Amino acid sequence: MHTSLFKNNKISIWSIGENGISGLDDEFEGDPQLVCEHKHNGDVLDLQFLDQDRIVTASSTGAVIIFRHHHNSQTLSVSQLWERAHHYPCDNAPCTGIVCNSPEIVTVGEDGRIILFRADQEGVLRTIENADSSTIHDVTFLRTTEILTVNSIGQLKIWDFRQQGNEPSQILSLTGDRVPLHCVDRHPNQQHIVATGGQDGMLCIWDVRQGNMPFSLMEAHSAEMWEVHFHPSNPDHLFSCSEDGSLLHWETSSNSDTPSFLQGGRNTSIVSRSAIAPAGGNQSLISSWLTGDSSKGRLETTHMLPSQTLSVNSLDVLGQCLVCGTDGEAIYVNKRVPI
Repeated sequence: MHTSLFKNNKISIWSIGENGISGLDDEFEGDPQLVCEHKHNGDVLDLQFLDQDRIVTASSTGAVIIFRHHHNSQTLSVSQLWERAHHYPCDNAPCTGIVCNSPEIVTVGEDGRIILFRADQEGVLRTIENADSSTIHDVTFLRTTEILTVNSIGQLKIWDFRQQGNEPSQILSLTGDRVPLHCVDRHPNQQHIVATGGQDGMLCIWDVRQGNMPFSLMEAHSAEMWEVHFHPSNPDHLFSCSEDGSLLHWETSSNSDTPSFLQGGRNTSIVSRSAIAPAGGNQSLISSWLTGDSSKGRLETTHMLPSQTLSVNSLDVLGQCLVCGTDGEAIYVNKRVPI
């Protein structure tokens, strides 16, 4: 009896509609409706919208694939394919992360490569061959010509595509243990602020202008943090999800009288401690995430899932809508996130 190497993996588009049916909790709507799907070779390790019609996937086969969503016929088709973009000399290397700034696409992989593509161009624009000797887990744009990567030995590296060499322009890292970092997101309005999460479940906030250490560390999850996202239009709110089955909503404010740690079903210890104080500069421009004086800055955390589930592997947020996917093959949609 023959078994195929890969499961029948698919990329699917779902509609969450405008008026869902109330589920277990008022915030959680009825089942999302499947709109269309397409088979996908290998595991989908990352998934990003390039624009309204195109979606880019990172495959465990090392491939980078652009799918086009045809709105009229509600179908998906492969628009572009770069096979074995990430590879070892004699084997495929999983592509682990993607970031898009249309028409540009940057991918990273287990092979330590960084690749810059442009949609609608067949070739590769730029490859940084030995960007890392360890796995690069995630990537984000800082500016149009600058990206930041995180790797499996706890380092953040900044790369400037204007420079021809294969060396990062800056390296930041956690002191002490080289804890693998799994995810990174840039503050939407202040490009020097990034959030990272890793194997130890800690949430780190970094100011890339200030030294090479994180500005603050928060005990967030009891297992690996898989994804972290600032809210795109209200970045005083941040979301993180973990192997421990939790999805946390973090809210920072500078005018709260008392700190409030809103715990859901478990007693997660949330500790905010400033690693370094911000140097000089206009106080009003300093993000509330970088408020060094804990008496001024308050952090509230809320558990966003009705109960602990299997690993929450991915999340995204837009407006008041939060969506996440779990190891239980469940998609949770919350349309009333208090932003």
